[in-house]
Amino acid sequence: MRANPNALGAAERAALESRLQDRQRHLRGEIAKILRTQDDPRVVGMRNQMEDTDDWAAADSMVLREIAAVSHQLTELRDVEAALARMREGDYGRCEDCDEPIPYARLQAYPMARRCVACQEAIEAAQRRLKPAAPPT
Repeated sequence: MRANPNALGAAERAALESRLQDRQRHLRGEIAKILRTQDDPRVVGMRNQMEDTDDWAAADSMVLREIAAVSHQLTELRDVEAALARMREGDYGRCEDCDEPIPYARLQAYPMARRCVACQEAIEAAQRRLKPAAPPT
């Protein structure tokens, strides 16, 4: 029996590490695939069609979506790699704010978690208080 019921056991840690490594490989592959398509003949053909139809708004929109997708994947990859680094350093599974163990259930749901639920909720509540209200429509 573990001293702290929220502390990760070896099997739990190994399962989470495997999930993080799988996600890391997947994200790296997806990012590489998106970046490789820049010279894809289909993309070139689409660019030519945009030039022929002069529909640059659609082209800009498509480029922005690709950039947003890559940006989102790069952010997630950074979070995955940070979690793997915390594993190597022995800090994985501990809240970076209160230093308490992050429950396994939370790490299963979000293996990149850096904070326990209580500390994460406190951060989000503070961010909501600082965010200006949207203007009425």
